[in-house]
Amino acid sequence: MVKRVETTSDSVVDRVYEQLKAMAVSFEFKPGERLNEGAIAARLGVSRTPLREALNRLNTEGFLRFAPGRGFFCRELDAQEIFDLYELRKSIEISAIRLAIQRARDQDIDALLTFLRDTGPDPGERTSMELVKLDETFHEGLLSMSNNAEMLRVLRNVNARIRFVRWIDMDRINRTKTQAEHRAVLLGVKARDEAKCVPVLEKHIDRRLDQITSAIKEGYAQIYMPAAGLTRAL
Repeated sequence: MVKRVETTSDSVVDRVYEQLKAMAVSFEFKPGERLNEGAIAARLGVSRTPLREALNRLNTEGFLRFAPGRGFFCRELDAQEIFDLYELRKSIEISAIRLAIQRARDQDIDALLTFLRDTGPDPGERTSMELVKLDETFHEGLLSMSNNAEMLRVLRNVNARIRFVRWIDMDRINRTKTQAEHRAVLLGVKARDEAKCVPVLEKHIDRRLDQITSAIKEGYAQIYMPAAGLTRAL
């Protein structure tokens, strides 16, 4: 009986965590906004206990901020933090691809090549969110070939924390070029040739601080302008 209660509780915390994470990633909470725990608990239909567990987990993972005596806050869109996360992403992926050159199975490489072919270089009618999801799927699939689960866990955290900026950034990217780079990296892994894939991947991921700052400015406009427009309409 006790075991069943614990399982249900864990399930509730996981559900609330995923809901809050989606809200934090998309900046449904405004940057720097203090979270009203009572209002959020009522909205999600949960008590304060699972809500607080989920909030603490998100704070630990860098999606929220906690100030003692003040509560939880939505993280800011900070250019230096995003830049640091891009550097972390690049470091992880470069290390992982070196492992993948040694460990990747040809059938897994071919499966990812098929994924690139099937999703195609043409963005079509896909939204920026859908295109970023495809890109994350590729990079996580590439890293999976390293057979290092901890690297993959960290990459997924980084991807989620930079996702909002990547949605903005996606509108500026030439998908035909990026898909060609994806293919070149995979073919380099298949040839077990580090010199053919590491430089391409490094340049592919790299972002300058001024590029990130520009994307963040546009991001703030997208966060606040709809609210401003609604206020004017009322």
